[in-house]
Amino acid sequence: MGMLSRLVLAGVGALAARGTLTAVRRSPFAASLERVNHKGHQISLAAGPAAAVSGAVSAAAGAKNPRAAAAALTAGLAAGAVGLYDDIAGDRPEQKRYKGFKGHFAALKDGVVTSGLIKIVGVGAAGLVSVALLDADRRREGSLRVADTLVGAGVVAGAANFVNLLDVRSGRALKATIAMGELAGLGRRPAAGDLVSGPVAAAGALIGDDLGEKVMLGDSGANALGAQVGLGLAARTGRWGRLGLFALFAAAAVASEKVSFTKVIARTPGLREIDEFGRKP
Repeated sequence: MGMLSRLVLAGVGALAARGTLTAVRRSPFAASLERVNHKGHQISLAAGPAAAVSGAVSAAAGAKNPRAAAAALTAGLAAGAVGLYDDIAGDRPEQKRYKGFKGHFAALKDGVVTSGLIKIVGVGAAGLVSVALLDADRRREGSLRVADTLVGAGVVAGAANFVNLLDVRSGRALKATIAMGELAGLGRRPAAGDLVSGPVAAAGALIGDDLGEKVMLGDSGANALGAQVGLGLAARTGRWGRLGLFALFAAAAVASEKVSFTKVIARTPGLREIDEFGRKP
């Protein structure tokens, strides 16, 4: 796809993001999406559904064939849906006590199936189905095997989790989405088409309100955009590229259980300035 096609997809992503955000904030469900952020300010999770819908639709619009379009819709909408469930159900007092991977799996010992565990399983399933659809032609040609598809599913789920881990300060997750999306879009376009220009533009259309602490992504938006970018990365990589990406995302997930990314960013020159740029003091 050329520059004009990328601009059209970016326009679709941005317009869909703004339109969906407005619709969600005016809907009867808007009150259930109100939360208090780390500063104690009232803020809306409306950016989550807006990111999920606009990212999925614009990615599907850039897909080169029906299978790739179905993969894009599956990754974005399914990850966004289970994330939204966790945003709502996970806010209940009995759910808040279980945090992180260890907490969600430890809850099973108490006979509790947490909304977070449902989200983990749901995002993993979305990754598997979307990459299976994406890889169908490459597996038929013999350039990829079933094992490569499984690793690709891990890339999608890992990217979703990584963006979600960053969504603890305004604008941070969207900045990461834009950066990762631009990396996924570098060089020759993959056979699946352009799966990232629309989601990146959707992130850009929402970042002003996120930095201004009017809205936040929540699990819904962070998982959806992360899965969408992960699918774009899987589309342009083979066995070794996917293994490398999966290792990076897995390492980040393990590190997050022991290290505060916020503290690491605050201590790292360059990252600190990028992280703070545009954010309200």
